[in-house]
Formats: sequence, C-alpha cells, structure tokens
Amino acid sequence: MRIGMALPAAVAAMAGVGLGWWAPEGLVELWSLALLLLLARGSWRGVGLALVVALTAGQVLLAKGAELPMGLLRVDLLVEGRLESVEKEDRQTRLLVRVDDCRPLLAEGLACDRLRRVRLSHFNAPDMAPGERWALTVRLRPPGGFANPGTFDYGAWLWREGIQATGYIRSEPPAERLQSSGASLRRLALEHLETRQLPPVTTRWLAALTLGAGEQLTREEWDLLNASGTTHLMVISGLHVGLVATFSLLMARGFARVVAPRHWRLAVWPWWLAGAVAIGYAWLAGLQPPAMRAMIMTLLGLWVASGRHAPGPWQAWWLALGLIVVLDPLSVWRPGLWLSFIAVALLIVIWQGQARPAGARGWAWALLRTQLLLAPLMAAAVLLAFARLAPVAPLVNLVAVPVVSSLLVPLGLLGWLFTPVPMLSHLCWWLFERIALALIALLEFAVAWLPLWWPSVEMVLPLAIMLGLVALLWSLPGLVATLRVGGSLLLVPAILGLAEPKQESGTLRVRIQDVGQGQLVELRSASYRMLYDAGPRFASGFAPLGSLWPTEQHFDRVMVSHDDIDHAGGVALLAEEHQVNEFLAPQGEDIGVPFTPCLRGQHWQRDGVTYRVLWPPENTAALSSNDRSCVLEVTVGPHRVLLTGDVGREVERAFLLDVQHPVTALLAGHHGSRTSSGPQLVQTLAPRHVIYSAGRHNAFGHPHDEVVRRFRGVGSCQWSTALDGAVTLWLGREGESAIQATRAMSWRRSGVEGECHAVESPH
Repeated sequence: MRIGMALPAAVAAMAGVGLGWWAPEGLVELWSLALLLLLARGSWRGVGLALVVALTAGQVLLAKGAELPMGLLRVDLLVEGRLESVEKEDRQTRLLVRVDDCRPLLAEGLACDRLRRVRLSHFNAPDMAPGERWALTVRLRPPGGFANPGTFDYGAWLWREGIQATGYIRSEPPAERLQSSGASLRRLALEHLETRQLPPVTTRWLAALTLGAGEQLTREEWDLLNASGTTHLMVISGLHVGLVATFSLLMARGFARVVAPRHWRLAVWPWWLAGAVAIGYAWLAGLQPPAMRAMIMTLLGLWVASGRHAPGPWQAWWLALGLIVVLDPLSVWRPGLWLSFIAVALLIVIWQGQARPAGARGWAWALLRTQLLLAPLMAAAVLLAFARLAPVAPLVNLVAVPVVSSLLVPLGLLGWLFTPVPMLSHLCWWLFERIALALIALLEFAVAWLPLWWPSVEMVLPLAIMLGLVALLWSLPGLVATLRVGGSLLLVPAILGLAEPKQESGTLRVRIQDVGQGQLVELRSASYRMLYDAGPRFASGFAPLGSLWPTEQHFDRVMVSHDDIDHAGGVALLAEEHQVNEFLAPQGEDIGVPFTPCLRGQHWQRDGVTYRVLWPPENTAALSSNDRSCVLEVTVGPHRVLLTGDVGREVERAFLLDVQHPVTALLAGHHGSRTSSGPQLVQTLAPRHVIYSAGRHNAFGHPHDEVVRRFRGVGSCQWSTALDGAVTLWLGREGESAIQATRAMSWRRSGVEGECHAVESPH
C-alpha cells in the first residue's frame, strides 16, 4: 500500500518541532550529515522531508531565542511596533504589539532586536486602536506565569501565542503615535456595527460569530460558553468557514446549472470560487491561528469533496496537519489544534464508507448520531487540555450546533450581504437577535441544571481514558454489538462511580501556592480545609486566588497573617465567591471583613492534626503591622510546619522557645527578606525544608542572599515558588514527609548535601 507524502511530511514537521524544542547538542551537525547521506543516495523524497524538519525546528529555535534576555529586566526600552489588539479593562489597557524595532533607552544596554511580539499593560492609556504604530517606552520581563497544579498555565499560553516578553508602558516619556491604522475591512465592519445602534448583545455576538471578534464578548459570556461546552461555536472555526464555503459553492453551482444545464456538473469554477471565499472570510476574520487552521482544513475538504485528482480523507487530514505545523509550529502547543483534528478524525471514522443521508429524517439522525459519538471523545480531549468537564455539552450541542450553523451564522452573514438594503439587513439581524437571546436563555438554564465540573487533578486522566474508550467502542467500524454493549456496561458505571480520592485521617497536605510576590498556603486534611493568607491583589485589580479554584469552595478557617495587600489581597474575593466559616487576623488590623482575633495560646485539633497560634500576644499596640503577624505551628505526629508571616527577628526570638522540635518545614518569614529568618531562629530550628513564597523576578531581591546562605549552613533544603511554582508537602504518611514542586527544575538539584534544591538569591 502506497503511503504517499502527506503522512511522512506531517510526521517530519512534528519531528522538527520536537527537535527544535529539545535542541540537543550537535543538532545542526547531525541534520547536515543526514542531508548529505540522503543527497548521496539520491533520495529526493528524504531530502524534502529533511528540509521540512529543518524548517519547523528552525522556527521553534528562533522563537526560543527571541525571548527577552534576563539582563534587560527593569531596563527602560524603546519599542516601536504595530498594535495587534487593544483590550480595555477599567483604567488599564492591554496591548498586543508586533515589534518592528526595540532598543535600550541608554545606548550601552543589551540588544533586544530579536523581540517580535510583546504583551503590555498601559494605565490611563490614550485612545489606541488596532493597526496603529506607536513608539512606547516599556519595562519588560521574560514570559512566564504562576505554576499551580490543575490551573491555567499563563506561561505556556504566552509561548504558544509567540509572545516573547510581557511588561508595562512607562508614563515618561509618553507614548507617541507614529502612524494611524490603515484601511481594514474588518475594522470598518466593526465600526459599522457600532453605528447601527443594535442592542449590545446582538453587536457582540454578530462580531464574534461573523467577524471572529471574540474579544467583543464579555467575561460572563465566555464563562457561560465554557460551562455549556459551546465555546467552539463562538470562534471562527471550520464550522463557520465551511458554512461560508458551502453556501458559496451551492450558489455558484446553481448559477452554473442555469447557465449550462447539461454541463453544470463539470464546471470547475464553483469550487475555485468557494475556495476563494473561504480564504477571504478567514482573512476578514483576522487570519488568527484558529481562522487559518479552519481555512486550510476547509480548502482541503473542498478538494476531497470535488473528487478532481483529490486525496483521500486521511491523506487530506495528514496534509492539513503538516501544512498547519509548517506554517505555525507553535500551534502544536495549542489545545485548539488537537481538538479540531481529533474531531475531524472521528468524523472520518464515523462516516467513511457510509451512505449519504437522505431526507430530513436521515439528516436529523445523522446529526444525532454524530453528536452522540463525538461527545465522549471531545469531553475526554477537553478534560486533558483544560481539566474541566461540561456535563450538559452533549445535550446542548444537539440544539446549539444546528441553531448556530443553520440559523445564526447564515442570518448574520445575510445581514452583511444586505447592508446596501438597510430594511433587509435590519430584518436579518433582528431575527439573529431573537434566536441568539433564546439560545443564551437555553444555555443559562442548562448550566444552572448541570454546572461546569472541575474534577480533581487525580481524576482527570482516568476519566479521560474511560470516556475515550467509550467513544472508540461505538465509533470504530467492524466491532460486534456484543463488544460495544458489554464494554459500555463496564465503562459507564465505572465513570459514574469515579470519585475523588479520599485523604487518610492523620495526614495533612500543605501547599504553598505560587501567587507571585505574596503568600497563600492551603492546609487540607481528611475533613478540614484552611488557608493561611489570601495572596496579593495587583494594581490591575487581579487577585491570583481567583485563578486557583472555581467558585463556591468551602474553607473552615482563613487565617490572615496581617493586612498587607500581598497577604490579604484576596480576602474580598474569598468573602464574595466562596464559603468561609471563620476569618482570623491580628487585633488592630483591617482585612475588610469581620474576623476573630488570633492570639497566642489558641489551639485546636482536626483529623489528628494540631494547630497552635504562637503569636501575637493580646497587647499589640506597640507592634508594627508586620510584627503583629499571626504565627501558626501545625503538627502531624513527629512532623511540624511553621508559618511566620512577616514577623521580624525580635519577634522570632520572642516565640522561638515555644516551637516544638524538630521542624519539618518552615515558610520563610517575609518572603525571605533579611529582616526575618535571623541567626537564632535558623540555628535553633534547622528546618529540613525552607520554602520562600516570592514573585518571579521580584524587585525586592527575595530571598536575600544572607538568608539563603544562613539556611544552607544548617543543611536545609530550599525551595522557592518563584522557581519551583507551588510547593506541596505531605505530612503524616508512612516514612519521611514527601515534598514536590510543580515545576521540574532538575538542573538545580545540587548544592545542599547533594540532595536538595539550591536556591539562588536574585541579589
């Protein structure tokens, strides 16, 4: 059986991406040697595949090499570039800038000319519009984000979007507009929508469904789409581009039939016209990665459907994958790519060799069968990609897919087509509005009935595997009915009976979350859940606590060490979106909610875990806010964790004799500042593990080099959320306590007794 070139080319493109990411030593030399051998053998097919490998590997290597050098942290840079997107959020504006030129404001600085794309924040920004060129004075940092188990990976998102740095725009010297935005059909269309004085919902949904302007939707609307599993309907996907191309093809072939009744089936131009319309529509939608992916898949789908020297469905599938990876190698890291290709692959499996449906009943059954077979596999893919599951998605999509594809998108596009005839355009968009509002009401009802489910990290993989097996049992051709039914009878009860693993009594999970320059610790036993501090709140209003868990979480206690914004910034969000039985904080502090004072001598026990408050005393009037911090000791059998807030060295000496020994883990005071973790505390406690809760590239230099050396001198293993992400410690399990980091940093496993992490101070 002849394989052809599509599959090998796609595999070569993927191999190039992997090699570019791995970047082993001698990569270029090995590739050159392989190319010479292929040339010597006269294998032109192999030479072509080697060039594909080089093309994708080179693009990935260039993307990695374009990241901002560490030496440009906190350095003023002058960036000139074109605005790709502008998103306004109250006083803050977020900009995505395509960089044309970058140079340090001072001539002796390092070069930054490799930067190609940056994401910036601008407070109190002037009027800015996509397409404009600006000169901006900025401060940048390498791309990165928080690393917490089961949460959105912002750093990975920056990478796959090709963003090499993030930062903010300086007010002095002020930003300067260099060039206004040129003519853009998409921008003119969005402006036209604004002038039509349509209801806001209609304007937003029209912009999203017909122009690919998903940024027009509100956060609440995106949350509703995510919870109902219908996000795929609201981006310019293969569905939208395919509909436009199909409509154009049918209209063109109908015209050809009228003009040449006997030869209309032989006309080639309708297929070319449909392809041109697909390209034009994707370009109108901004030709962003989803639109480009949809365009390529639609063009190949038209080629397959035309039957004119066309490849088979699987060859077209591999060819589309190879083309997309060659054109945009970073798309390999985008979940949307794999969700699209998994769905198309299953459609090929389902329908290959099947007769075309006939009549309304046949098409209705085909739609129902397709949705039911797609649902479990897509649920498994979404679980693996986003660690969430929309239980109503299979039922909702049975209605939403035909409504969007057969009514909303055609009506929206007809409204644009009839723009010269305002009455017809208004009628189309009025019908669009009525149907959209009805669909929104349906989604809200469905989500209220079965809300979005966020399973625990431990459940994601087994649940995804079982859902995938159910999908394959009913999709793969040739399987006997007994196997399908029997396998389903085993898998479905297993899926329904899958429960979150129970934590054993007498064990405690301590997780120091990665929240940047702030502090948030979660302590969880079998039936008790507590937070120590609530993390920071940034100038933009964002509180990292909001990204850690879905809403409606239950916490038995939340102890806020003191009211600094890096410790108490998330309290308002906790009170608003979660259930907290009791807040504790020092007397004299203001955390924005009623609280019980934490006092020296308080203690309680839950699930075999003992909690003791070691500080502050009753009279705190003479103490600073930092020195009033609640100090908590948590004991599980022979293991102890000590959380000291921001207290200074004098206060450390005041409660030091009350600490029981040995100390398994210490959360370093004041994020590793030199004002805390004094010599007496370090030498007396000599903790096995020390964790610094500090921000990546923080301006304070935490942890301080003196503190790092001090703990290194007593043999402590040192961890930092800035490097390791969230650090999780298990106490009470058999054997020694287990500790693990979210980020794997194998290159730092050296220094302290040859076994522990070596933390380097930014100083």
